[in-house]
Amino acid sequence: MKVEFVCDLAGKPTPLPHFWEYCVGSDHAPVALRADWQQQLKRCHDELGFRRVRFHGLLSDDLGTLVREKQKLVYSFFNADQIFDFLISIGMHPFIELSFMPTALASTDRTVFHYNANVTPPKDFKQWAALIKKLARHWLDRYGAEEMKQWKFEVWNEPNLYNFWTGTRRDYFKLYRYAAEAIKSVNSSLSIGGPATAKNEWIEEFRDFCERNEVPLDFISTHHYSTDAFGQPDDDTETQLSKSRRGALRDQALDARRCAGDLPLYYTEWNSSSNPFDTLHDQSYAAAFVVKSVMDVAGVVEAYSFWTFSDIFEENYLSSTPFHGGFGLLNIHGIAKPTYRAFQLLHRLGTKQLLVDGIHETLNVWVIRNNEKLTALVTNHALPGHSIESERMSMRLLNASEPHAAWIERVDKDHVNPRQVWREMGAPDYPCAEEVERLSAASELVRKQQRFRYKDSSVSFEINLPPHSVAAVEFEFAESLTPGRNQSNSVCCVPAAL
Repeated sequence: MKVEFVCDLAGKPTPLPHFWEYCVGSDHAPVALRADWQQQLKRCHDELGFRRVRFHGLLSDDLGTLVREKQKLVYSFFNADQIFDFLISIGMHPFIELSFMPTALASTDRTVFHYNANVTPPKDFKQWAALIKKLARHWLDRYGAEEMKQWKFEVWNEPNLYNFWTGTRRDYFKLYRYAAEAIKSVNSSLSIGGPATAKNEWIEEFRDFCERNEVPLDFISTHHYSTDAFGQPDDDTETQLSKSRRGALRDQALDARRCAGDLPLYYTEWNSSSNPFDTLHDQSYAAAFVVKSVMDVAGVVEAYSFWTFSDIFEENYLSSTPFHGGFGLLNIHGIAKPTYRAFQLLHRLGTKQLLVDGIHETLNVWVIRNNEKLTALVTNHALPGHSIESERMSMRLLNASEPHAAWIERVDKDHVNPRQVWREMGAPDYPCAEEVERLSAASELVRKQQRFRYKDSSVSFEINLPPHSVAAVEFEFAESLTPGRNQSNSVCCVPAAL
């Protein structure tokens, strides 16, 4: 049975800014000094369009930003400068998370992660403000106001979770106030926001605090994952996901949008789960999830920063297993996962979205165009434990001029599945260069010609969508996307997998 969708190309499009490219996440600051991390980030910038990167620990002891030596505070911004110099050299900018607490300022010794990030309030908030002011002044002198207008300053990471902040909500608001006033005292055009919470929390209270106390606030930031608040604490990841609901992230974003009011809303972390060893992260399931989640929040958020671009990630430890379920779009060897290719397909989209008529429990279709190209982006996605089958989709594009070519690219169990090839190799922990090359080849998108019919100013085509899949069907037009004077009835006879 076919599932039918229709799009009228004469309809009025809505803008589709590439908000998912505004920023992407990483691990903690010291990994940004690694050559392989830098190579992978440049590739993500070049191929996926990411414009900023966010990571933890810029102020932590292992970067050396502030230490105490013989009872004297010693500031050193060299390592941070090396990171920012690199970002600017490749055309990117930092999204600065002001964390974690330098031991020299910390009120207690409680830490998180293997790199011992201190998560306590400062003993003296004035010293905290002095550090932030010195940093901002140093960077303004080094990089200039025009460059820094592209930067964002975000105070802390998930202060609503005890693992990341041992103080109260009131303590966090105080921390934010001292940081925001320090930043603005250096240059009022610099952009700062928060509360950088997990699970969309504290937004309304935080905004109210800033308004009542005239504290600078330029944007709202928060985080969400599909595993948030679903199931029981001891449930495994797939059980948590099975108890979630389709579209939950969109519902949460809509509520956060309401709480944020007129301020820009930035999600500075999101992924299909918050488990850094979730095997679904390496499979086509995550690619379908990425595409659906991104398109679900179009028009709701100003930035949607995926966590993370690379498996070069050591919050617990740096796993040497090539496919261990890490958050990254690229694995430690730089092999593209299905999620990487999902973002690549998203990057190629135009910026004008058209209305699509049709509904199905697991299929979603979006039509996006620019002047001479149109893409029908399709997913077949469901959460674990929810019903999903292979589906045959039929689509008609009304009021169209005749395409001169059509192409299809896929991500599913048979396309862009390097993890399966790795398993067929015997799942080597340390693949040789030849094996890495083979896995990289298995991660490539394959572009094939797509069959279609053109009749009476209408383009029609059909494709099969296996479970947890993404397909992008791209039509190329010689001129505009609306019908021209000369009409014809024709069928593209290019043999292609349907």
